[in-house]
Amino acid sequence: MPFMVLTAEYVSLNGVDLSEYARKAELGVEVEEKDVTTYASAGWKVLIGGLKSGELGCEFLQDFANTRIDSIMWPLLGSVVPFEVRPTNAAVGTSNPKYTGSVLIKEWKPIEGSVGDEATSSASFPTSGPVLRATA
Repeated sequence: MPFMVLTAEYVSLNGVDLSEYARKAELGVEVEEKDVTTYASAGWKVLIGGLKSGELGCEFLQDFANTRIDSIMWPLLGSVVPFEVRPTNAAVGTSNPKYTGSVLIKEWKPIEGSVGDEATSSASFPTSGPVLRATA
């Protein structure tokens, strides 16, 4: 059985490769459950899928220098931008699919951490529209 350790994940927001700042990226998608149980279901709950949604969660090592992560993310606050994530930064393929779509940059934490911690910024971005998976 093959296993994988994430060592070179690819993360892009608004067409900018942010992998050099990223230390964590999580893409989750889900479908609402809708209860369509009737008396004909003989006491069993019947569910169908409703609206789909997703969220891209990232943790970045912070850098305030000009043209670095803080100056890239700050102007995006409130914008819907394209994203792409892949398990590795290698070419897209059957063992390295890419997931793409758009996210709302609804938050940015420029300063986060405690005494002695690395300067980081973590945020969650809800998807806007479909999330696509491609292997080519």
